Amino acid sequence: MIVLDQAQDAASGAAQQAPCGGRSLTIAAMQWPSSAVLAEIHARLVSEHFGCRAEVVPGDMAGSGSSMASTGQPAVAPEMWIGRIAEVWNQSIKTQTVRAAANTYDTQVFEGWYVPGYLVAEHPDLTGAAALAASTAFSGGESTPRFVSCPPDWGCAVVNRNLMRALDLGERFEVVEPANRFEMDRIIAEAVSRREPFVAYYWAPNAVIAQFDMRALDMGAYDAEAMRCLAQVACASPAVSSFPAETVVVALAEWVFTQAPEVAGYFQRASIPLAQMNALLAELNTPGATPAAIADRFVAEHEDIWSGWVGNPVQQ
Repeated sequence: MIVLDQAQDAASGAAQQAPCGGRSLTIAAMQWPSSAVLAEIHARLVSEHFGCRAEVVPGDMAGSGSSMASTGQPAVAPEMWIGRIAEVWNQSIKTQTVRAAANTYDTQVFEGWYVPGYLVAEHPDLTGAAALAASTAFSGGESTPRFVSCPPDWGCAVVNRNLMRALDLGERFEVVEPANRFEMDRIIAEAVSRREPFVAYYWAPNAVIAQFDMRALDMGAYDAEAMRCLAQVACASPAVSSFPAETVVVALAEWVFTQAPEVAGYFQRASIPLAQMNALLAELNTPGATPAAIADRFVAEHEDIWSGWVGNPVQQ
């Protein structure tokens, strides 16, 4: 019995010393491109620097969130928009089966108004939405400059129209509400190709922002009361507000913290700049590109970013 106990203790100690507690580190790639790219990046880095058996698996937020809590797999969800699965997430936190390691991105505001980079180069004062009314960037043309909003059945279309009123821009711009996402992208691409002065609503992470060098305008501070009115069709007195923040995290099954603390530490440092992800998505839009290939290139070219994640930051 003593010999058996000693063998069991030795086996237990070996498992604890094995990379990732001797378990496979499954990383969920959700259905959208940024999540797939992040999953491939993390799989490469934790394999190379921590010796884990890392595997990218398909996932979806609600299903992966529930599975992480009940089975511990997938072990990692690198881009979990927890406000969209609040009930599942809150229950997992309550039972202490899943934990947030870090914010996925270096910002929590993902919607906003943008202008093309060539316009900012010619009019460097064009930094915030409040400057649109007085800026000469939109004066002197043969036609009314356009504000490219989102499709009319999206909630952002209502917010954008009310923000135009709040900023007294109704007479300055023609508001264009595309029929769908594809028309929205086409209008922006055509406007950039003609170097038109225009403003567009968009969201990140997204390839369009990097592909067309779109620069975010400062929307001011977030005002919850103002946003409640801005979201209503019949907003009587619209006031300016930034778009609300969303919490997007790297989610880990609890066992990663207890059985693979060094790997958990890696994920606690693994926030990626949103601008970098926009650039990666623009690369993914090129013919023949895959999330795996984009991840290989990121690991090869951006040690300045990921070295801090693995705990060995490059000296600047």
